[in-house]
Amino acid sequence: MSDHLRCWVEISRAQLAANYLAIRHTVGEHVEVMPVVKADAYRHGAVECSRTLMEAGARWLAVSSVDEGIALRHAHIGARILVMGGILPWEHESLRKFELTPALHSLDQVRAIGRLAYHLKIDSGMGRLGTRASAEEIVEAVLQSQGSIEGLMTHFASSADFTSAQTDEQVVRFTLARRALAAHGINPQYVHLSSTNPVLLARRETWQSMVRPGIVVYGYGPAGKGNAPPPSLTVKPVLSWKASIVLVKDVAAGTPLGYGAMFRAPRDIRIAVLGIGYADGLPHRLSNKGKVIAGGKLTPILGAVSMDLTTIDISHAPEMREGDPVTIIGTEGEVTQDAQHVGRMAGTISYSVLCGISARVRRVYK
Repeated sequence: MSDHLRCWVEISRAQLAANYLAIRHTVGEHVEVMPVVKADAYRHGAVECSRTLMEAGARWLAVSSVDEGIALRHAHIGARILVMGGILPWEHESLRKFELTPALHSLDQVRAIGRLAYHLKIDSGMGRLGTRASAEEIVEAVLQSQGSIEGLMTHFASSADFTSAQTDEQVVRFTLARRALAAHGINPQYVHLSSTNPVLLARRETWQSMVRPGIVVYGYGPAGKGNAPPPSLTVKPVLSWKASIVLVKDVAAGTPLGYGAMFRAPRDIRIAVLGIGYADGLPHRLSNKGKVIAGGKLTPILGAVSMDLTTIDISHAPEMREGDPVTIIGTEGEVTQDAQHVGRMAGTISYSVLCGISARVRRVYK
């Protein structure tokens, strides 16, 4: 199938399952692992990734919005689904209808949620979602609520930075709220502080009874800053990104290429025009400085990345023809380029590169 596509990604189900199982093994059998499949599973395809993760043993999945949860339910995904990114007032009925579990971020939401199970998020220092109410106020609201508090959670702002005390400070704030609830006999089944960074960088004291790994499920993780330990597990990228050559031609020295003529051939060269552009998610900031793998070698992008087309130099591989594939993310022979490499060249992060892959890029599952 992928032999006849213009631009596509290949997703390895086996590698996705292997990454999940590596996390599962690392945190131990007493810690629930809730993979994050928000943003269409970081553009890997939420439905197919959810199926693969459930087959590997996942019982919980995390999404950002009610709409994302509904889409999974329409695809007959039966796992428990936590909606982390905020609940709007008119979405309460959808929570009930589609059996979604909300993360609540204020005490007003706790009072208004009705007879639903929920996870309460404490803003321990991220300063974004979550309640900053006192421990006493939290206890009062939980006791008054008709809903049942099934989980207590927070999110770290700088957990890969071991030069900062912020994570330790956040743990202290969270622990105060948890102890206050426990003192009143309120002990949520799921307590979760850790996303990717604390799992990968072995902040074991933050794992508690649940972790919610994000990008590490798809094969990426941070390099810790400061006196960080080595990664606690090994994962590999799940996704490869490829495009076909639309046209091959020879251009003479001095020929301008692309919008703005930001590149002129310094000598006679052979170019390939690829069926990929910024509408597919290839960052425009790779113009005249990014690279792809063609003919088993890294080769430069020439001139501007345009909406649908990108030009590269294939002088080193004159045998390449229309229809041949090149690799944006992935491996050819001894050469590998992943989303982190692409992100550094584009002045962004791997998350942005992956989430930027557009819907018109075909997904091929293997």
